[in-house]
Amino acid sequence: MSQFAINLLFVGASFALYIGIAIWSRAGSTKDFYIAGGGVHPVTNGMATAADWMSAASFISMAGLLASGGYANSTFLMGWTGGYVILAMLLAPYLRKFGKFTVPDFIGDRFYSNSARLVAVVCLVVASVTYVIGQMTGAGVAFSRFLEVPNTLGIWIAAAIVFLYAVFGGMKGITYTQVAQYIVLIIAYTIPAVFISLQLTNNPIPMFGMFSTHTESGVPLLQKLDDVVNALGFQDYTADVDNKLNMTLFTLSLMVGTAGLPHVIIRFFTVPRVADARWSAGWALVFIALLYVTAPAVGSMARLNLMTTIYPEMSGQVENYEEAASDPIRYEERPDWIRTWEDTGLIEFEDKNDDGRIQLYNDGNEDFADTEEERGWEGSELDVNNDILVLANPEIANLPGWVIGLIAAGGIAAALSTAAGLLLAISSAISHDLIRNMINPNITEKGEMLAARISMAGSILVATYLGLNPPGFAAQTVALAFGIAGASLFPALMMGIFSKRVNNKGAVAGMLAGLLATLLYIFTYLGWFFVPETNMLPNTPEHWMLGISPLSFGAVGAVINFTVAFLVSNATEEPPQEIQDLVESVRSPKGAGAATAH
Repeated sequence: MSQFAINLLFVGASFALYIGIAIWSRAGSTKDFYIAGGGVHPVTNGMATAADWMSAASFISMAGLLASGGYANSTFLMGWTGGYVILAMLLAPYLRKFGKFTVPDFIGDRFYSNSARLVAVVCLVVASVTYVIGQMTGAGVAFSRFLEVPNTLGIWIAAAIVFLYAVFGGMKGITYTQVAQYIVLIIAYTIPAVFISLQLTNNPIPMFGMFSTHTESGVPLLQKLDDVVNALGFQDYTADVDNKLNMTLFTLSLMVGTAGLPHVIIRFFTVPRVADARWSAGWALVFIALLYVTAPAVGSMARLNLMTTIYPEMSGQVENYEEAASDPIRYEERPDWIRTWEDTGLIEFEDKNDDGRIQLYNDGNEDFADTEEERGWEGSELDVNNDILVLANPEIANLPGWVIGLIAAGGIAAALSTAAGLLLAISSAISHDLIRNMINPNITEKGEMLAARISMAGSILVATYLGLNPPGFAAQTVALAFGIAGASLFPALMMGIFSKRVNNKGAVAGMLAGLLATLLYIFTYLGWFFVPETNMLPNTPEHWMLGISPLSFGAVGAVINFTVAFLVSNATEEPPQEIQDLVESVRSPKGAGAATAH
């Protein structure tokens, strides 16, 4: 059987499973559509939450970022994991006890203001739309390679599949589909990692293999990787980060952004009791950890495999790495996996010095310039998209065809699971918070269901268009979404739960200040959705304010939000007594009833 047939079998079987589940669990009411009827078991919800949260950025991009940046990019791992702990400990149980369908529903009622509700809807849509771009981009990458279709067609296929199970199934269909998607993606991620760890270190547990001895050279794997990349002008894989302030703020930005993600928060409204929300959070953390402790090993091993593929003399015991690094493979001798990925446009080769060989090195390193000139190199010649490393890893390591088919299904599952959750959050905000609670309070349940499905379909079309014109690679785009959510929604949720003094004026002013400050900073250095010609200032560290990257500014935006909200609230009247009593009751340890629409 050909590799294409194997890929088609795995991906097709997973699609049939998702669509079958959606038909079985079709939403029959708004309660089914928004919160899956409110009766999801904590273990089931934990698994669905893990799939919802572990997006294309986690499955496809995170290990690629670790592979390309090493320790410096571990901020993604720390920020996303730490943020989930904040969400589980400080937000999820209290929001579940409040008993609403959506995040804007909580904000609108807690701050007794439709203005606050409207601002929350805007913040939710901006963050979720930005986030969903990364999922559609990731799905396009996986489809274009494994189903051998153009990236554009791959994104349209992804949109069609999400449409089939999200528009008709709502949260009920998405929940059980995400359980299946989690099983697919975790198996797809770990099995190749185990194979590759065995190949490189004889250790079957990837996270231990990363710290084991590299079998072929007899030195620790990370030391081997440092030696290889250093000989090609890159900084050591394990090198520390110079700008600690930016690293800290970026980690915090991802943390508060994670805690403010509406598509994850609404998952905790689907369980019967407050205690179940806590258990769901715990189970989700267990399921998430299975992938997150494996990702650093996958990243380091992928980077080593890539470099030693291009420079085979550096794969074994090496006495002189500089000398071994001067002898890359000839282009016509490139392995099949490079030929295959070149067809997708995600690997590109340009023979800049016309020597017929592939030079892959850090041509931006001034200290490497003399070596570069001595070798007759005129620039790095292989451009490898970060998003392909996890997907290409089985091929780089010459693993069996069924493993490649499995990771194809896993990569697509990761993108689709999160895309569905995000699209549901957007459609719920529009149909429930905007239409039912603000525009037409007398709408029937049937009318609201229709509005929800039309909103979902419209959201899918917008997401597809933006996926076809992405502003950056998956994890970078997702980082912006986290910054926006952290600067706007997270502070409002925290203050709504833990402060009786913050009133509607303070909440609205804080959300607007945090959102606008973050978007202005992003626009200044990255342009509107990364359009370089619209940059007000160059996107370089020397131009950043206090060395703070645009991707790190979400934490600063959150501080601005908190500060403005408290200042405005203390300068204006206290919230009504019934609202203060409501806040007190939400924090009390007693149970809560089912989530309600009003």
